[in-house]
Amino acid sequence: MTHDMTAFETQCHASGWVHVAGVDEVGRGPLAGPVVTAAVIFPPGYTNLEIKDSKKLTEVKRSLLFDVITENALCWHVDIGPVDEIDRVNILQATWESMRRSIKGLAIYPDAVLVDGSPVPGLHDRCTSIVKGDDKSVTIAAASILAKVVRDRIMVDAHADYPVYGFNRHKGYPSPIHLKALREHGPCPLHRRSYAPVAQAALDFGII
Repeated sequence: MTHDMTAFETQCHASGWVHVAGVDEVGRGPLAGPVVTAAVIFPPGYTNLEIKDSKKLTEVKRSLLFDVITENALCWHVDIGPVDEIDRVNILQATWESMRRSIKGLAIYPDAVLVDGSPVPGLHDRCTSIVKGDDKSVTIAAASILAKVVRDRIMVDAHADYPVYGFNRHKGYPSPIHLKALREHGPCPLHRRSYAPVAQAALDFGII
């Protein structure tokens, strides 16, 4: 049984809110690389049955849908929350700040916002947080795809500069290969020093 991925958007439009943004993040769990957030506004009534939670799509499918989403959206914006910000304010605060920048970066300021997960302080006056929203809202799912594709591309590019870590394979997540490389080589500038495995590796290598 499938559910309507446009139900939340339809409810917003019925309330007179024309421009509804979906917001999502990718990259809270990795030991390295940025957190990336995205915001998307589709035309009222837009639907696409292929758009779903980015985690349920192949890399090839996500790349194809990236082009579909950016071509069909009224506007979209991707924000990159850098590693130094994550280490300075913590990952939750950095994610929230990146989400707020994603909304501010939209060419059209939204009438309402749908966000995946928990409420985000200061995101928007009319904001609905939806648990597992990337599986229930087409705009949130679209945002998750944009954020995932951009972040993956960043980590694949990082592999050229730091090949020993295998960023092109695990994208910075704490896989056995990544943890082994971290123990053997210590952290690189892309690693989040505020995360315990990275902090321990830095300590072992005498890196401050």
